[in-house]
Amino acid sequence: MSAHPPVVILRGGGDLATGCALRLHRAGLAVVVLETAEPLAVRRLVSLAEAVYQGEIEIEGMRGRRVADVAAAHRALEQGLVPVLVDPQAESRKSLRPLALVDGRMRKERPELGLEAAPLVVGLGPGFVAGENCHAVVETNRGHHLGRVYWQGGAEPDTGVPEAVQGYDVDRVLRAPADGHIEAQVPLGSLVRQGEIIATVGGAPLRAPFDGALRGLIHDGIHVQAGVKIGDLDPRCETAYCREVSDKALAVGGGVLEAVLSRPEIRRALAMS
Repeated sequence: MSAHPPVVILRGGGDLATGCALRLHRAGLAVVVLETAEPLAVRRLVSLAEAVYQGEIEIEGMRGRRVADVAAAHRALEQGLVPVLVDPQAESRKSLRPLALVDGRMRKERPELGLEAAPLVVGLGPGFVAGENCHAVVETNRGHHLGRVYWQGGAEPDTGVPEAVQGYDVDRVLRAPADGHIEAQVPLGSLVRQGEIIATVGGAPLRAPFDGALRGLIHDGIHVQAGVKIGDLDPRCETAYCREVSDKALAVGGGVLEAVLSRPEIRRALAMS
């Protein structure tokens, strides 16, 4: 019997990927998150990627911990944690030998790894085509098909427009006003007023376009280009939502869990662990 359940590698630790990790973790699978050295997660309060900066993070009872190598990842798994390893090329998959690999980086382009990366490869959203560069695709676009698993073809194309909340859609996305390093002026989860300075980028102020709860802002010190997404403002003004995995992330996570547990060998490995 193994010391921990079968391993699922999750590339990316942003909010959608973290919803997948939460579903898999709660279902009894061992999840290892692979990230970059400077993650650009926006919803950091509910992103395992934040462990790269903070060392540890707890999200709805799931604890993620940054680890230095595969051996440390195994030790973390034995403690019931989700290890977060800086490994942007996913080289550790050769040692971890996962039963499944989920690409949750949301790059919206074809992945550099394909079907050979693991016995089961699952891709989230645009850029993945089942049968070509992955085995299954999970829909990430809001609407009737959100969370659906495709075993043939790909997901719906990226619309570039976020879901409308209380009449706000594109305004909810906070974009860098200039090139430069970001410096937050208010804590994540805070309520802000229209016109209030949320952050500065290269010294230029980023002001709140309406009253809302600051649901997301990328980490201080990251250098960004003008116009890129750096934050998320929620007009519902519910600060608790800033610390909860979203309905969308949970729906996508449900699709990933379905795809992973569709494999008999993974179910057998879970029964034996």
